[in-house]
Amino acid sequence: MPRWLLFTACIITAALAGWSFWRALPAPAAPLADPIVITQTGSVSGTNLIAIDPVMRTEDYASTGAFTARLADYLEAAREAGVLTPRTIAVFPEHIGTWLVAADAPRGVYRAASVEGAMTALIAANPLPFAGSVLTSPEADRAAAAVFRMRSADMAERYQAAFSALAEDYGITLVAGSVVLAGARIEDGRIVTANDGPLENVSAVFAPDGRVHGALVRKVYPIPSEAGFTAAASLEDYPVFETPAGRLGVLICADSWHPDVYAALEGADLLAVPAFLQPGGVWGQPWGGYVTPWPDDVPREDAGRLSEGEAWQTHALAGRLQDSSARAGVTAFLGGSLWGMESDGAAIAVDADGVHAARRTTGGEILVMWVTG
Repeated sequence: MPRWLLFTACIITAALAGWSFWRALPAPAAPLADPIVITQTGSVSGTNLIAIDPVMRTEDYASTGAFTARLADYLEAAREAGVLTPRTIAVFPEHIGTWLVAADAPRGVYRAASVEGAMTALIAANPLPFAGSVLTSPEADRAAAAVFRMRSADMAERYQAAFSALAEDYGITLVAGSVVLAGARIEDGRIVTANDGPLENVSAVFAPDGRVHGALVRKVYPIPSEAGFTAAASLEDYPVFETPAGRLGVLICADSWHPDVYAALEGADLLAVPAFLQPGGVWGQPWGGYVTPWPDDVPREDAGRLSEGEAWQTHALAGRLQDSSARAGVTAFLGGSLWGMESDGAAIAVDADGVHAARRTTGGEILVMWVTG
């Protein structure tokens, strides 16, 4: 018997035995918000890009309401600081929506000490949907793929509900980080999924009236930790979005390190990069080099010579903006520790005047770049 099939059988057996126990426990309340530090750069105008580095905890994914409220803390802080305008584009980090896979799960999911433990608890609460998905998932990491496939439609609905409400409530354009979905597309103004479609890391952009723009951004260069259960997208028909602030291009994390993605965004005035960096503490450590195909324009000796943070400011958006049509861009990183998985990074903004980095703190960060011209 294949190992994955034996694993699946064991999980389903344990899940059925623990079904009533898991379902009986309520989800915990969301924690108090962390201090939020706001940094501004550039001359104040009517247009800005805002990179939001939120500190997220597992409890923030207990429900759509908890998730929305947590992100609203950051937008409310920006509004109170007077930096939101009708031509604001706020950018949330990569995978901010992916953990909605745990929404409305039993308490055991949120109390798990590891991602593997949380997945096991989630499978235990959904044994039959998981079994159906794992038997048909074509991905190498069948267990992870099956979890996302069985929850994909629900995740898409929650993701859209949260970001649509936030965009409309604050009257701004939102780059909604990213989320892993199966067969995702926009249909009649809704993000819909298809279980027989590829699992992809996608990002949606929401207009100030709450409407989702008509195309999704799909990650072209999944990193190794994603490649086992998400597919690489094509650069064909890569979207550029018309916004009140100008033409916007979005590059999901590792894509911002590759020149061919910038070439596909020719004509964009502004760029946004939702990012997610692991592990915690890596920002100041030596850069290990590309984990995706190495571009010809990057010297290999920079691996080990630059720190991770320096590499982000040399070979990603901050170092490549000058080779694009855009005049400014920002990168936002996910903060916090989710199921023992710590992340790192500090928001980065870049324009013709140079590179500007957020102050790194233990709380949430907001970096505001005012854009002129």
